Amino acid sequence: MSDPGATTPTTPTTPVRTLDGTLDLPLVGLGTYGLRGQAGYRSLRDALDVGYRLLDTATMYENEDEVGRAVADAGLPDVRITTKLHHEHAGREEEFLTRSLRLLRVDVLDLWLIHWPPGGAARPDVWERLVAARESGRVRAVGVSNYSLAQLDELTAATGVTPAVNQVKWGPALFDAGLLAAHRERGVVLEGYSPFKATDLAAGPLRAAAGRHGVSAEQVVVRWHLQHGVVVIPKSGDRERQARNRDVAGFALDAAEVAAIDALGR
Repeated sequence: MSDPGATTPTTPTTPVRTLDGTLDLPLVGLGTYGLRGQAGYRSLRDALDVGYRLLDTATMYENEDEVGRAVADAGLPDVRITTKLHHEHAGREEEFLTRSLRLLRVDVLDLWLIHWPPGGAARPDVWERLVAARESGRVRAVGVSNYSLAQLDELTAATGVTPAVNQVKWGPALFDAGLLAAHRERGVVLEGYSPFKATDLAAGPLRAAAGRHGVSAEQVVVRWHLQHGVVVIPKSGDRERQARNRDVAGFALDAAEVAAIDALGR
């Protein structure tokens, strides 16, 4: 295992998923909700130092400036940034994309998502404007968050374009093999947020796997996401936990361990 206290930036070894045939998205990123102000900026710099190359923010997190400043100051060429259009800002896409680009200090955004279905509806008109932003070259890939399968299908039927990503709350206790398969059938990458809050980290299969591999339950959860091909964005402002959560390349869960963890979702 790597030294969580290391101060030298590491070379990322995290596997990736390719979006729209062009954008490589690391399978492990950092959720940034709550990382604001100078303390948040320092935590973001720490995350980049220990090897994170995907930062997930949103307009409603009110920290796009901190994310943009951390990435710019780090001077790394391969960091991916996701931000999300607040659902209440439907109809003001251009205004908020321009604002996000300015705060994030980038000319092109890597991934732009609709944060929640606006008013609970799929809103193909909003989706069309995200697609237009991608076609104009201001965004590399576009997707959604917290959408149902029916809503994904509605967007595809109305526009002919399927979201590259659907970001949802996900973890072992929420595992649904049918839902995961349905996303794959549609070519939609599933991305999971709140992976630790979504599951009891003291659950038997997690504790057992952690003991066998000499890692933490959190590391088992992250590794489980990777082995299912699900992007995971655990949040932490603590450098040691950030490093530990990302340090999952040195072990693999066997089929029996994966099955036992999957069963937590039943």
